[in-house]
Amino acid sequence: MIPLVKPYIAPADKMMPAIQNVLYSGYIAESEPVWEFEERFGDYIENPNTLMLGSGTAALHIALMVLNIGPEDEVISTPMTSEPTNTTILLTGAKIVWADVDPNTGLLDPQSVRKKITKKTKAIMLVHYAGMICNMGEFNNISKEFNIPIIEDAAHALGGKYRGRKIGSNSRFTCFSFQAIKQMTTVDGGAISFTNEEDIIPARKLRWFGLDKKIPRLENDITRAGYKYGMNNVTATIGKIQLEETPAIIEKYISNGKFYDTELKNIPGIRLIPYYEDTEPSYWLYTMRVDDRDRFCRMMEENGIAASPLHHRSDTHTVFAESKCDLPNMDQWYSEFVHIPCGWWVDEEIRKQIVEVIKKGW
Repeated sequence: MIPLVKPYIAPADKMMPAIQNVLYSGYIAESEPVWEFEERFGDYIENPNTLMLGSGTAALHIALMVLNIGPEDEVISTPMTSEPTNTTILLTGAKIVWADVDPNTGLLDPQSVRKKITKKTKAIMLVHYAGMICNMGEFNNISKEFNIPIIEDAAHALGGKYRGRKIGSNSRFTCFSFQAIKQMTTVDGGAISFTNEEDIIPARKLRWFGLDKKIPRLENDITRAGYKYGMNNVTATIGKIQLEETPAIIEKYISNGKFYDTELKNIPGIRLIPYYEDTEPSYWLYTMRVDDRDRFCRMMEENGIAASPLHHRSDTHTVFAESKCDLPNMDQWYSEFVHIPCGWWVDEEIRKQIVEVIKKGW
């Protein structure tokens, strides 16, 4: 079976000596390796204001905490995402307000978001689902007009771009995931980047109980309780090695995605995604809309190719019942969208095979 997702790990002759060195270095908690990884990752996303964390979920939670979001506040979000995007909002006590999606892309619809803004709205959670980049031009206008900060959930979008710049330097907060199946994995881990340099100070403390690891512990003073959200040196060492390979790996995703964009045009039963102006997807998952999705997925499986919607829409979970509302565009999108293999393991022969299978119909 050609898988939908598959972790890439750098060659053992590069990875294992580095891990061995840090494991027996005498210090494996957060220190220089983590800070070096922060610097290198910041260089990659073109934003030096970056912190490493234990997960992408931690990054989302810290963004919300820096904004002091809590009970009586509202955060506008999307159900078209992995569950942690929205469970972190609940952890603050705030109310999730669902906005509808663009039925052509599955991404948050700016016009729906506008209608959901109230005096209680304290943030907009944007998800670059499957590596497709949201309509940032419109959302930047909304953020400026209403003075509402944007949190970008870029767990799927490492290497994606807006106006020629990598995702990570547009909004006040951008959150990344290095979980097992992402384009770059550190086994588990995450990062958060900031456009407001002042936000780093409280975020750095929140990731380590309220302490600043760059200040001697005996000189620290906790003024606000934090969490154990930091990254350790072993994970950071893996990350530094992985990052050396990441540009080439992501380029394989993008090459395959563009191949599908061209080769799957005008096929009966398929509707391709119209990417927004000035955006360049990272193609973590190749996404399209199909007629009779269940039949399509069965046909692909019969031909040894994984195809699936992969994610369960968040608004159907009991924990989000308070926020339930009608989302007609989401209903339409969720019945039609599907992912096909697009990653680094898909070579030219495999991607041609996938296209040929699809062209035969289902």
